[in-house]
Amino acid sequence: MVAKTLFGLEQVLENELKLLGAVSVKQGVRNVRFTGDTGFMYKANLCCRTALRILKPIYFDHVKSADAYYHSLSRLAWEDYITLDTRFSVQVTQSVPIFRNTMFAAQRAKDALVDRFRKIYGNRPSVGREDPDITFFIHLSPKGMEVSIDSSGKPLNQRGYRTQTNIAPINEVLAAGLVTLSGWKHTSPFLDPMCGSGTLLIEAAMQACNIPSQINRKQFAFEKWNDYDADLFATIRMAMLNKVKECFVPLMGYDKAPSAVQKAQQNLKAAKLSDYISIERRDFFKTKKNHPEQHLHLLTNPPYGERLNVDPILFYKQMGNTLKQHYQNTDVWMITASMEGLKNFGLRTSRKIKLFNGKLESRLVYYPIYSGSKS
Repeated sequence: MVAKTLFGLEQVLENELKLLGAVSVKQGVRNVRFTGDTGFMYKANLCCRTALRILKPIYFDHVKSADAYYHSLSRLAWEDYITLDTRFSVQVTQSVPIFRNTMFAAQRAKDALVDRFRKIYGNRPSVGREDPDITFFIHLSPKGMEVSIDSSGKPLNQRGYRTQTNIAPINEVLAAGLVTLSGWKHTSPFLDPMCGSGTLLIEAAMQACNIPSQINRKQFAFEKWNDYDADLFATIRMAMLNKVKECFVPLMGYDKAPSAVQKAQQNLKAAKLSDYISIERRDFFKTKKNHPEQHLHLLTNPPYGERLNVDPILFYKQMGNTLKQHYQNTDVWMITASMEGLKNFGLRTSRKIKLFNGKLESRLVYYPIYSGSKS
């Protein structure tokens, strides 16, 4: 199988899959390949925090031209995976220029499928443009053509708890990856001082409590497959729920916008995590650490780019000053696309990790703030 992910999270996803029990795990670019049985496919969909979707490859061929592409797909036994009543869709990506655009490549794949069904059954299944029952993914690379069937359905970052969002909310998969990359061990308090709609806090709490990432999802694509085993999925779901545990450290969020606080609280309620996370309306620049002697883990996605309507130089300088003066004995982690802001932060980074927040090239940066001098 192939688990798709975001750039920079491949190692995190590899570790996740290994912990869940995958074998033959191998990283790619924005993906991780692995082997597992049907039950593991169900478990990976239910539990992987940094996977966008889980694909099951079903066909491979070496094709060099558009004609070879169509004829090869005409030989694929599509009828093993869908029926005349199935609404299907096809998505194509390519890293070799066989087609001028992938929309045309997808159309040719649909033609091959439909022509085969008409030849066998005298009829054809329908294309499901908005909510298909089955989605086929085709990837064209220098190695050849790989056809996969999507087992997830809606992307796995759509957890089901985010009922309210602010402008440009952080992707849930990226948020989960940030929590893991920041190294939070669930033993010290967790703070997001600019929490927006609360995504980082919710993902942190779900990790600390070992709650499956897709526990709020209504349906997966594999539930519409011909060989879907409902009893097996129910058994796996219950086994994962039995591993849920309590979190005994506080998770706190601040935001100075009343609307953000309200949205975050609604999302906490939807995620059933209000008992673990507290959200307050506070301007971070006017705050102090609640317990100066206690170690604190701080992770945040401050406003930047199009959302930042103030001078980034002054904003980041003020943020750095607030941390130095009032947040000693704190591990500070922050994702930002504002390189100009970082230059004016006033603290030296101990670590930088390249990621993408949407289409923005970003850095996850780490600042350990000590009590007294570093020495």
